[in-house]
Amino acid sequence: MSRHATDPEVPDRDTAFYQAFRAELREFMHTHCPPELRTKVRNAHKMGRAEYAQWQRILAAKGWGAPSWPVEHGGTGWDLQQRYIFEEVSAELDCPPLYHHGLGHIGPVIMHFGTPEQKARFLPRILDASQWWCQGYSEPGSGSDLASLKTTAVRDGDHYVVNGQKIWTSHAQEADIMYSLVRTSQEARKQQGITLLAIELNTPGIEVRPIHTIDHWHHVNEVFLRDVRVPVDNCIGEEGTGWKYGKFLLDRERLSPASVPRLIRQLQEVEKLVRERLREQGPSPSLHRALERLFVAKASAQGAREMLLSAINEEILGTLQSSKSSALKLHSSELAQAISALAFDLSAPELAARLLPDDEDAPVPDAEDRERQLVHTYLFYRSRSIAGGTSEVQKNVIARELFGA
Repeated sequence: MSRHATDPEVPDRDTAFYQAFRAELREFMHTHCPPELRTKVRNAHKMGRAEYAQWQRILAAKGWGAPSWPVEHGGTGWDLQQRYIFEEVSAELDCPPLYHHGLGHIGPVIMHFGTPEQKARFLPRILDASQWWCQGYSEPGSGSDLASLKTTAVRDGDHYVVNGQKIWTSHAQEADIMYSLVRTSQEARKQQGITLLAIELNTPGIEVRPIHTIDHWHHVNEVFLRDVRVPVDNCIGEEGTGWKYGKFLLDRERLSPASVPRLIRQLQEVEKLVRERLREQGPSPSLHRALERLFVAKASAQGAREMLLSAINEEILGTLQSSKSSALKLHSSELAQAISALAFDLSAPELAARLLPDDEDAPVPDAEDRERQLVHTYLFYRSRSIAGGTSEVQKNVIARELFGA
């Protein structure tokens, strides 16, 4: 990985420095990441607050709890290469990913736009995993067209009174706070009059209902808000300018440093499966086609890696455009589905129904059941082209920036 000479954060460090850094990461993660967590990650078992928080506390105690945060907010102050190496080693050793809603999404928004009191109140609790966040953006009828959201917040003294509904809210069932876009006024342009609120989920008037998806896991929820009183102090940034903060957050959501290394790790496992089938069954037209798909996926993964490094560097320099984040998200979504589809085609699709338990808490017969893992990953990744902004939305963002449409 070459050093970006234009990056003011990157000091003059040689290859030996980064090799030593990688070795330090590998040693720590190998000895401190609990084996039961690594087994769950390796076999694509459900990860919840308990698992994410356990690893987050271990990293925070080491001083590595926020690789992308500046030192003044409790982060590592690592440069671009160090951040990416951290994600690579974490993926290679099957350590859990960092929980994105706090560290990657709302944390940077609070750093850039929050008050000093909000920074002191929220950031340390994100870092030590004592406070868990979820995202309240999408609504029925306002998913791809987020600016058409209808959840209202009416000012009443030192509170807002919030009414509405959010949907597809990941981890709401175990979160403490939902960062949510709400409408505080009606303006000529629908992107105006939107405000970003931090809504504590134990507030009276909030109901969380589960949505069970095709993979039989409880990832997402509906959140109903009925006369929910939210302190004005929980307004992030200025009232009415939430669209700006929402776009800032979405650009960083689509620029996830962890996504590409973990896809590369999955691709390595799929390559093992392809080569096992070749040894067991010998050459055949279907396996030759699988090899072709594997080579295309590996080339695509390398392209995603270079695109990610370029985008992270531009984000550091303050020159990142939404189109690049959207292009990376679109490319990664398609790559994830291609990898999981290849694995699925190699692992007896007829087993899908009996490999998935009816209950997400049902015991797994074999913790190392790779076929079950691959089937589940295939079903879960159907959502990759929808979650975080549909592929169609990403194409629109790219087209608007390229052609001024």
